[in-house]
This record gives sequence, structure tokens and C-alpha cells, in this order.
Amino acid sequence: MSPAAETLPDVGVLLPRDLPADQVLPYARRADALGFAELWVVEDLGFRGGIAQAAAALAVTERIRVGVGILPVGARNVAFAAMEVATVAELFPGRLHLGVGHGMPDWMRQAGAWPASPLTAFEEYVTALRALLRGEEVTVDGRYVQLDAVRLESPPAVVPPVLAGVRGPKSLAAAGRVADGTVLAEPVGPEYSRAARAQIGDVPGHRVAAYDVGAVADDPAEARALVRPALAYIGDPGWAPHIDPMPFAAEFRALRERTPDRAEFAAALPDAWVDQLAVVGTRDQVRARLAAIHAAGTDAVVLAPAGPDPLAALDRLATVL
Repeated sequence: MSPAAETLPDVGVLLPRDLPADQVLPYARRADALGFAELWVVEDLGFRGGIAQAAAALAVTERIRVGVGILPVGARNVAFAAMEVATVAELFPGRLHLGVGHGMPDWMRQAGAWPASPLTAFEEYVTALRALLRGEEVTVDGRYVQLDAVRLESPPAVVPPVLAGVRGPKSLAAAGRVADGTVLAEPVGPEYSRAARAQIGDVPGHRVAAYDVGAVADDPAEARALVRPALAYIGDPGWAPHIDPMPFAAEFRALRERTPDRAEFAAALPDAWVDQLAVVGTRDQVRARLAAIHAAGTDAVVLAPAGPDPLAALDRLATVL
């Protein structure tokens, strides 16, 4: 292994939520064959279920870890969620990572599942879920979680790590208290990685995985053009924690305010900002960016492939491995 390779995080890829059904399993197989360390699936309202996708991906691959990012705690009873997770972990020991979080507030409200205290619900849920997966008998009378002597009859021999899919200082601090790790949504640069690590606290073994939009091309301008459409949503109020650590945060917010059209906003982003809002450029530039994010406290970077052909994008992203 070269010295440069030793500085890289685990590199994974995200399975696009809207990938046509007949491409889902070929995508998983291709990610496995190309040597990516992880494949993460998403559970966005109205798309596909996280556990079902993870089980299918694990069944058609040999070695790649599969992460679920994320299961919203308000959507599932914790005892039955533990049963689902334990089943997949039993069948594919050591290859499942589980992300659990608040969920997007608007989606959760649409589904009638947004709790009055998301932080309390999260802490109660993750604490109970991890105990159940360890095979413990759990009795708890919480505000959101009530269990009476519940125990899994066949807990997994290899307990999957439970990572918190959260943002904001209070939620990240809670992640440090109750979870095995944290999943950070995109964009994650070194600045946000350091800020999140500080809010999580000094927790030995706490694993941080970060999502980032990614594109690799011989011409950096071509790579930037591929990622710009995926950056069009950034700048909404909920993404402030990601933007605030950036040196151009004030200018970024001003641009977003005077450019309400998302496509125009993405087109107006200076190249230098795009380079800090995505993992983008030539192979060497992308490797350097991955190394910088890793040095700032991120253990795995999960790249969302940019461009019209996700399978072709996988091949380009794999050149950085």
C-alpha cells in the first residue's frame, strides 16, 4: 500500500434512491467488485425501504459492508425494528451498519410520526435498540419507548454498529452518548467534520461516516459540471451546520437569498465553492480531498455518484481507490 493510500478513509458509495429497480442489484454487485469498502442505502419517504434494500444488496454481494442511512426512530416500534435488524445481521454477520436518526421533519410530519421531543425519542430508541441487539432483556417505561421484558430469541453473534444520523450540537452530543458512531449528511468537508467531532465529544471508537456528492474526471471543469445539479438544494435553513464552518459562509447565504431558483443558484456557485461542497476533480484532487476529510476526523466517506449514469459513475469513482 502506498503512503498516500494509508491516509485515505474507507471509501464507500451511496445507492441512489431513485435508481430503477432493475439496476439496484447490478449497482450493488458492481460496487462490491470494484472494491468499495461500503455501500449505503437510504430510506427517504416515498422511495424504498432501508432494511429491504440492505438485505437484497447483502444477498448479492460477497464482502462489501452495507449501511442503512437512516431509519427514522418515529417510524418503527423499537422491538420490531430490532427483530428486522437482527435477522439481517444474523444472515450476513459483520457486514451490516445501521444508521438511526430523527428523520427529515417535513417527511415525518407527513407520516404523522414527528415526536414532540425528537432528542428524547432518539436517545430512548437508540439505547433500547442497542441493548436488544446485544441480547439483553429490556424493560423501559420512557416517554416514547415502552418495553416490558422484551428480548430477542436469537440475537446476532456479531452485533451491528448503530450510527446516529443526526446534525446540530445537541443531537451530535447525544450521538456521542448513546450511539456507536455518527452518519453526517452531505456536504461534509474538513471544517464540518472537525465541528461535528467536537460536538460528539472525545468518545473512543466512535465511528464517523460522511456523505458527499462525488465526481471524478480528467478535466476538473467536467467533474464540477456533474456535481452542480446535486448542490442545488444546499443552503436551505436546515443545512446551516454544514455551511457555517466554511470560510465563505456569509457570501454563500447571500447568494442563496438573492438566487431563489435552485438551478440558477447551482450554476452561480463559484468553482472554488463547488470544490469545498463536494468531492470533485481529477483522481489526485479527489484523493487529496478524501485524505483531508479523513484527517479532520471522518472514518468513512460515502460518495453519491453524480451524473446521468450511476453505474458509469461508479467506475469513475473507483479510480481513486
